[in-house]
Amino acid sequence: MANRLQTVPESLAPVIGVVVFVAVLLQPGQAASQTPAATPEQLQAGQRVFAAQCGFCHGRDAMGGETGPNLTRSTLLRDDASGDALRALLREGRTDKGMPAFRLSDADTTAISAFVRDQKTKSESPGARRTVDPDDLQSGNADRGRTYFNGAGRCGTCHSPTGDLAGVATRRQGLELLQRMLYPSKSSTATVTVTPRAGEPVTGALAYRDEFTIALTDASGTYRSWRTSDLTFKVNNPLDAHVEQLAKYTDDDMHDVLAYLQTLR
Repeated sequence: MANRLQTVPESLAPVIGVVVFVAVLLQPGQAASQTPAATPEQLQAGQRVFAAQCGFCHGRDAMGGETGPNLTRSTLLRDDASGDALRALLREGRTDKGMPAFRLSDADTTAISAFVRDQKTKSESPGARRTVDPDDLQSGNADRGRTYFNGAGRCGTCHSPTGDLAGVATRRQGLELLQRMLYPSKSSTATVTVTPRAGEPVTGALAYRDEFTIALTDASGTYRSWRTSDLTFKVNNPLDAHVEQLAKYTDDDMHDVLAYLQTLR
């Protein structure tokens, strides 16, 4: 009996070891469960890629745009420390909600995830603005805005106050008008001409574009895609001018143009 009792602790030793090991893994606050701090370079890269790929829908600050929700409040991304959920979302898209699939590198996806988390932190900091005071949007000068619209901004080369913008201030007001000005919806008139290394050029409506793929819908309604490395292509998208303009606007310019647009009733 004594010998048998002596072997009991020995037989339980592996089990106890496993229990202790699992308990250590489940201890809160361990380094493995912590999200590594993003570097300034990573945040800058995330902001750049996000603005280029996601800003039109979700806003350049990830806090909501013309058609996309505020990602800093997303339950899907809230606890996505590894970036796996975001990576799957970008890879698969949500076509039922109008979000296409994206082919981004792991580095870009991780940078975007870090940027969104950083924006969430900023939005929750004491004193962070949750809403926009309407009075803040009324600091512009309409005359200066008209000058910028027809001059340095070159807005008048595509838009007309008596054409497509006639009555715009009646259709949209305040923050909605500003968002529409800065982040217009995706253009349905964007076209692309692809020229394969061997073959004739093909032109159609731009259907999809990322670093690796270019796709169009041809005149027959057929969706066609190519690897960008296998051809040359030229995109004609009227909204590209809005993307370029974001880097040129000063705060005064934006408010001045908004003030001018508010006169177009």
